Amino acid sequence: MKINSPGEIAQAALASGTAKAEATRHGKPRLMVQAIMAGAFIAFGGTLSLIVGYGFPEIASGNPGLQKLLCGCMFPIGLILVVVLGAELFTGNNALLIPAYMRRKATWTDIALNWTLVYLGNLVGALLFTYVLVCSVGLLRPAVYHDAITGIAAAKVSMDWMSVLLKGIGANWCVCLAVWLALSGKTLLEKCIGCWLPVMAFVALGYEHSIANMFYLPAGMFEGADVTVWTAVWRNIIPATVGNIIGGALLVGMVHSYVHLSKEKN
Repeated sequence: MKINSPGEIAQAALASGTAKAEATRHGKPRLMVQAIMAGAFIAFGGTLSLIVGYGFPEIASGNPGLQKLLCGCMFPIGLILVVVLGAELFTGNNALLIPAYMRRKATWTDIALNWTLVYLGNLVGALLFTYVLVCSVGLLRPAVYHDAITGIAAAKVSMDWMSVLLKGIGANWCVCLAVWLALSGKTLLEKCIGCWLPVMAFVALGYEHSIANMFYLPAGMFEGADVTVWTAVWRNIIPATVGNIIGGALLVGMVHSYVHLSKEKN
């Protein structure tokens, strides 16, 4: 199978970012619906990751790496749905809008507005999915899942600010590399493989993804974790978001645009 070259991937990212900037200016209602979809997709991936990864406690107790691998293998369904079905994900857009800005097809205003609207839409989608289709139907009621999600939520707010920020950089470096790899393929299988490999890696490594944590933290709180909204936001969501922007916008969007688009005329 023939995949796109790095230069062709960069051109595809440029076209995608240009379209996203245009949608931000003239298609805000559709953009918000797509953002809500993405938040739900990522929460869906988080739920599957939790159910499968923590569903074998007798095995995981002696094989922590296996549990991380199982979680990582399940989570990428969220990004696959985002990429294939055309949803709008804040962390992916951190990278995709940068080529358009560097080629003067988007402004900083476009970027700031897109990231803000999509971030809020992702939050709404993640919260709705978590409350309606996870907690309200009792998916996390069994003790093994209840204990897991409350423990995950507590652990996520127990790290220091800089650790979360650095883990946020790692997470979105991986996620945006996955988006770039997906742009290399033309078939569903190629796009799925492109999404799956880096995302599996970031979950297994324990990096911090702000939109995923819009599932993990609220789910833990709904299940009784001793975590307040302020603690969740300040101790995790904010530093993870800052790290995600750095990992996506600088390490993927800017670096790959500079390497593969700078040789072409504006």
